[in-house]
Formats: sequence, C-alpha cells, structure tokens
Amino acid sequence: MKRETNIYYSKKTLFIAMLLIAAMLFSACGSKDGDSSKKSGGLFKKEESPINLKILCVGDIIAHGTNIQSAHDEASGTYDFTDNYDYVKSYIEEADLALCNMETTFGGGKPAGYPAFNAPDELAANIASVGFDVAITSNNHMMDTGFNGMQRTISVLRDAGLTTVGSRLAGEERYIVKEVNGVKIGVVSYTYETSNAAGAQVSINGNPVSAEGQELINTFNYHELETSDYDKIKQDIDGAKEDGAEIIVCYFHWGEEYMREPTSYQLDMAQKVSDMGADMIFASHPHLLQGADVITSADGRSVPVFYSMGNFISNQREETLPSISNRKYTEQGMMAVVDLEYMKGTGEILSEKMTVIPTWVDKYGSKVKYSIIPLNDDLNNNETLRASGHTQRAASAFEDVKKIFGEEYLEGKTILMGENVDEGSNKAA
Repeated sequence: MKRETNIYYSKKTLFIAMLLIAAMLFSACGSKDGDSSKKSGGLFKKEESPINLKILCVGDIIAHGTNIQSAHDEASGTYDFTDNYDYVKSYIEEADLALCNMETTFGGGKPAGYPAFNAPDELAANIASVGFDVAITSNNHMMDTGFNGMQRTISVLRDAGLTTVGSRLAGEERYIVKEVNGVKIGVVSYTYETSNAAGAQVSINGNPVSAEGQELINTFNYHELETSDYDKIKQDIDGAKEDGAEIIVCYFHWGEEYMREPTSYQLDMAQKVSDMGADMIFASHPHLLQGADVITSADGRSVPVFYSMGNFISNQREETLPSISNRKYTEQGMMAVVDLEYMKGTGEILSEKMTVIPTWVDKYGSKVKYSIIPLNDDLNNNETLRASGHTQRAASAFEDVKKIFGEEYLEGKTILMGENVDEGSNKAA
C-alpha cells in the first residue's frame, strides 16, 4: 500500500511539472507575439510608468504696514493672514511642490513694513497652513533686519514647517534637495546684489553685507557673472545633482522694478542657467508680470522660464504708487505651474505643461482686508468682488494678463521634450 501511494504522488508531481512547463512556453510565445511586458532572467517586469509631478511657484509675498495691520486682532494681540489666501489655497494644496518668495524678514520685535520689512511670526505659519512647502529667502529685503534677522528668519520659517532656500545657517549647503513623490528635486535660489561694479563691497538693497553674512546668502553681481558668479550657480546645480537631485528648479530675484519686459541680463542668465542643467526657472522682483518662454538648453532640453511672477500679495497698487506709470500692474500676480511626466528609470522628463493662473489682489472694507483673487471667466460670481464692488477692476486686470501671456499659457502650453521650441517665443512680454 505504501509503495502504491508513492507511485501516485510521483505521477501527480510529474503531471504538475509538465503543466508548468507548458504554461511557461505559452507565455514565452505570447511575449513574442506583442506582449508589452519585459522579461529578464525568466521573470516578467511591469513596464515603467511615468511619475506625474505638479510644481507651483508664486512671486513676492510682501507684508507692507497696512497688510500687517489688516491681519492684526487687537483683542488677542495676534496676527492672522490666512483669509488672504482663501481663493488660492486649493491651487497651492493641489501642487506636489509649492514655492513662494518671502520678501520680508522675521527679525522679532515690533512688526514693520517698508522700507525695512519685519513680519510677525504668524505669517510664516499661515503660509505653511495654506499649502506652501518651500520659502525662498533670497531677495533684496533679506537683510532688512540685519544678520541676526536673516538667521532668525530661517528658524521661524523652518519652525512653521517650511523648507528654506536662498540663505542658510552655518555649515549648510547653498541649495536644497527635497523628495517629492519619490523624485528628488533640487532647488537653487539667488538674488541680485546692488553693488554697481565688479569687486565692490557686497550690498543688498544698498546696505553693506558683512563677510559673515556674505557666506550665508546666495547673491550674484551683474558685473561679476562671467568672472565668478555663474561658477557659483553651476556649483550649486552640480552639487544638488551629486546629492541625488533628479530635477533642478531655479529661482532668481532679478530684473528692473516696474518693467513689463525682461532685461537682456534676464534673457542671458536664463539661457546660461538652462545650459548648466536647470530644468525650469521661476523669478520675480520687478513687481509686475513679464512673459513666459520655453528655451532650448545646450544639450537639447526644453526649459520653461517665467521671467517675473509679479506680486502675489502686497499693498502696491494703483492708488498707493502715484509716481509709477505702471502702478496698476502691481496688483496683478500669478501662480506659475509646471505639470511634468518624469521617467525615473531613464532620468528623462517626457513632457511638461506650463500654465499661468493669473491673480489680482483686492483691497476693501472699512477695516481693510486683502484677498488674492484668481482671474477667470467667473468673476461675477466671486463673493468678495461682489462685496467690494471691484468686479470690473478685476476683469480689467484679467484682460491685461491675457495680453502678456496670450491664451496659450492661460490654457496650458504643452511641451514634448525635444520638440522645436524656437517658434512662438513669448520672452518679450
């Protein structure tokens, strides 16, 4: 009886083995007939799918005196800026990586607006609460409260949960690498110096910066780009890549205030930095919107550039800048969005879509309030505009933005990597 049992199991084992062999042969034939799966060493691998990433960046977040006062609650002595962002919060939260330029310091003590910006600490927490991930600190007001204020600004922003780039604490790198959806993104950020000659004392907004301060802030001198500063920027891009960055985002605080077109410096820098390895460039400082463009790098990559994203929020507007001819445009801003498909296995960006979401800052009420309004075709139904009576003013701003970017960028300009991007350039607004 025992011998018969062994014979039965031997036959059963042989039968199962034959079935497995037949199944493998059938699968092998199937793969030759067009199966899209990839086979290695007898094991099938699922074909890699691209990773989708949405990167959003806005321009200058400025806390003028009236912005600060509007957020102040006298009863508690605290500040709350979150309602400024009610209409744009969903866009910011939707992004996988959201960046903003914090054009203020958090130096502690009494808050102050222009000319030496010193915002209440609550602003940092409010910015984080509406969805921003990275606070850019390299701008011409970064030293408004001195070296100690610059250092405290970093700590306050980080304590609020934000990653910072553009200035740093001793011993840190000049760039950051942040992992998003399994992809490491490097961010490199620089601001211009107000030094007006090569070799001059480094100054920011006309204020001399100590040697200690110079070591901890990211700046360039227009007169020293070719001799030294391009080398610094390239070192940062290369350093971020060595630290694992797969996509490089660059932000620059550059250009001329209240100009609606990029300068030759901006155009030249955008090309040079693209050639160095930048995958996209965001920028601000002119306080006005400038054009967007797609430029081709030396190695053939298509690089989105937003030359100036304008003010995201401030008190700069038509009624507060009587001496500026372009003053009404200071009320207009944007959310610059790049949606991309990234193949991690090959390290390639397959496609990108550049979208401009225009915004306008409303200021209204007996106790002044501010609200960032997304500009679209549904302004008549915006509750804040109906309450303020500024629907037509917002609609006029929308028409202005359309003239700068055209419908192409407002609807989303799709870029397939390697396509000819020299035609249809919009780099001059």
